[in-house]
Amino acid sequence: MILKNSLIYLNDFFTFLITQARQYYLNSRLYNKKISRVTLNSLRYKPSPSLLDCIIKYNKQKKNINSFLLNDIWENPNIRLKDYKNLHSFFWLFTLDLKSSKTEVQSIILRWINKNTDYNISSWETDILSKRIISWISNSKISYEDSSEEYKNKFDEIIKKQVNHLINEIERSEWIDDKMIGCSAIILTGISYNDENFQIYGLKLLRKIIKHSFDNGGFPKSRNIRQLIFYLKYFVLIREWLKESQNEIPEYLNEIIFYLGQSYVLIHKNIELNFLFNGNQITNNSNFNNYLKRLGYNFKNDSHETGGYTFLKNKKYSLAADLGAPPEKEFSKDYQSGALSFEFISNNSKIICNSGYFQNYKHQLNLISKSTACHSSLNINNSSSISFSKQSSGINKINSSLKIFNKKITYNNDYWAFEASHNGYVKKFGVIHHRKIEFFHDISKLSGTDMIEKKNNFKPSNFEIRFHLDPEAKVMKTQDGKSIYIGLKNEGWKFTSLNNKISFETGLYFGNKNKFIENQNILISGKILEKEILINWDIERIK
Repeated sequence: MILKNSLIYLNDFFTFLITQARQYYLNSRLYNKKISRVTLNSLRYKPSPSLLDCIIKYNKQKKNINSFLLNDIWENPNIRLKDYKNLHSFFWLFTLDLKSSKTEVQSIILRWINKNTDYNISSWETDILSKRIISWISNSKISYEDSSEEYKNKFDEIIKKQVNHLINEIERSEWIDDKMIGCSAIILTGISYNDENFQIYGLKLLRKIIKHSFDNGGFPKSRNIRQLIFYLKYFVLIREWLKESQNEIPEYLNEIIFYLGQSYVLIHKNIELNFLFNGNQITNNSNFNNYLKRLGYNFKNDSHETGGYTFLKNKKYSLAADLGAPPEKEFSKDYQSGALSFEFISNNSKIICNSGYFQNYKHQLNLISKSTACHSSLNINNSSSISFSKQSSGINKINSSLKIFNKKITYNNDYWAFEASHNGYVKKFGVIHHRKIEFFHDISKLSGTDMIEKKNNFKPSNFEIRFHLDPEAKVMKTQDGKSIYIGLKNEGWKFTSLNNKISFETGLYFGNKNKFIENQNILISGKILEKEILINWDIERIK
């Protein structure tokens, strides 16, 4: 252990030295000269700002530039980091109406250029820089048009200088999301300035990102639904830029949009709610749906599986389950150990859900939200089905994995079922978890069987099966202790597990980004002593 800790310390120390040396180089005159080599030409393609509607979050009510207090905007030393990023990304330009003074807008941009013309670790960070390029070019009607030649030359030069820096540094970025945004900025610059080198590099990088980050079925290797939507938005955006500028659209781009679109429509079809698996959170996708419809995207999918998830749905009910294996360690920063967990929806109300995800990895709730106990599944001795280890970056990634097997899915008009097993508890406790869940439409009843099977290295232990409820759900235990009533909106459901100890307790719900509130959990608990344990439970609608 001492040797291991020493090696970790040495690795972190050398990483620190390399990072410091690189920062010294990036701030040097030599590097500045390297990225300043640009060919000046004017902006040719000016994209429609409305194409950014898929990624820009802002109020529909536009503002005039004069309503902003921007005279000393670059001089505020006490600005918060979040505000700093928003300010230097220039995405706030999308909130301005076209009646805003072009002179004032361009004056603000010019002041930024004069102050930030050389590399700066803060204002030239990949995510901020990429968004700034996209915003400046997409808002060219107020950021570029009707300006002096001197201003245009400075604008064109700083755009290309920033792209040179992006190309030089983007491969070193640890965050795949930053690479995607940076790739988009490079492609847009190549299209807008008719720069073949930028365009070729950007499209090659795009293909590399697709090959690296997606499985053979076109689903993100992270198995993150939120990331699937993120990618789909940027791929569609790039495709629309190429289409509007009358450039050829690569077949691999059409293909990945097709696969992502199929997964997107399967996950979101017939429901307004979000499934809380593996890093996903509550989001409103109605604007994105309208965006896709406006641009003529009409995805269809008649299957019931994608990315290791099963979705059994009709207009009234939805039953979703995580029946997929964990991702590779490289893609696991947002993964949660919820193997065989499920969610059940009735009339757009979550009857059974998972706890959600606390995204801020610097907070202890991030690791808590990754635990199996935060999912509607089985945990043993309060342990998770996989383990995590903290990286030097502070992010918790997978340290041990598991296998899913014996998977079977049945889908009929009046009967749904899925079953699967996983071996995540074999090494620690010597048991296999097998789960089967059935839904009978005619009696509105969900029936489950969780089997705990002993193997050779079995260790006596305690088990818990949790069923997480929506924070608005009300629960009440019957006098005989055999059932628990669940009330949510205008529906009532009865939870029963006749031969087991059942209870409910207060838990934490992380459905909203980096927030938590209390919710209720139904709990089946007991001891694993016999050769094989069968835990049967039912959730039936009260007529």
